[in-house]
Amino acid sequence: MRRTPVMQADDNLWFKLEQVQHAGSFKTRGMVNQILAAPAVPVAGIVAASGGNAGLAAAYAARELGVPAEVFVPVTAPAVKVAKLGKLGARVVQVGNEYAEAYAAAVVAARDSGALFCHAYDDPNMVAGNGTLGLELLDQIPSGFDTVLVAVGGGGLIAGVIAALEPAVRVVAVEPVTASALHSALAAGEPVDVPVSGVAADSLGARRVGRIAYEMAVAHRTPSVLVDDQAIVDARRRLWDDYRLAVEHGTAAAYAALTSGAYVPAEGERVVVLLCGANTNPADLA
Repeated sequence: MRRTPVMQADDNLWFKLEQVQHAGSFKTRGMVNQILAAPAVPVAGIVAASGGNAGLAAAYAARELGVPAEVFVPVTAPAVKVAKLGKLGARVVQVGNEYAEAYAAAVVAARDSGALFCHAYDDPNMVAGNGTLGLELLDQIPSGFDTVLVAVGGGGLIAGVIAALEPAVRVVAVEPVTASALHSALAAGEPVDVPVSGVAADSLGARRVGRIAYEMAVAHRTPSVLVDDQAIVDARRRLWDDYRLAVEHGTAAAYAALTSGAYVPAEGERVVVLLCGANTNPADLA
């Protein structure tokens, strides 16, 4: 894996530039670890379901490890992600309008073929791989930091970051109003299905948060703040205009917590924003 850089944006603000990770997102950390932790990879290879980024990570990991990959994505997956899946050598199957439908089809396909099913976020080895990002941060900001803002879909990233950093560092979840799986689970007292829509649905569009992320968020009293689509669009534009950082909408959600005022740091609070993915068409940033 790449040790992705940290950029200091202000006296008390850093960006973790995970969007430059192999295959364009943090997902590669967890996917590689999940495959390597398996007792054996069947001849049929691996099967994954994804809104895009987990599939790209699965395709990249499979190519590097020399095994076949079949990736199920919804028909609404961004064309840039579907095209990249093909370039990485995966067989792409588009089915359904959202991640949950692609997931259901992938589970059936893995069962029928005997392939290793690789979960996009709710797997302990996936979570452990993602947590290496948090360990890097501890080394890269030796002066210390107080809070990390993490965009949340299914919860595989925030679960890993909580495991790596809590209780020394506060971890805050950031979710779109229109795709708030963790926020809704915390309110309900258990994971529940939520409607999914909005500009970040391709990467943060899990209908239900993973059990691992939910239990860790409850155990560590992890707060979740919500941001609307306009705040996400504005934050993505600001990351480009102010820092020349091109990220996808789901990634921009974490920064939107600051720019919209959904999360207001205390005076002197040292904040890290995780920029977790860049599988986007940058044409609208020109």
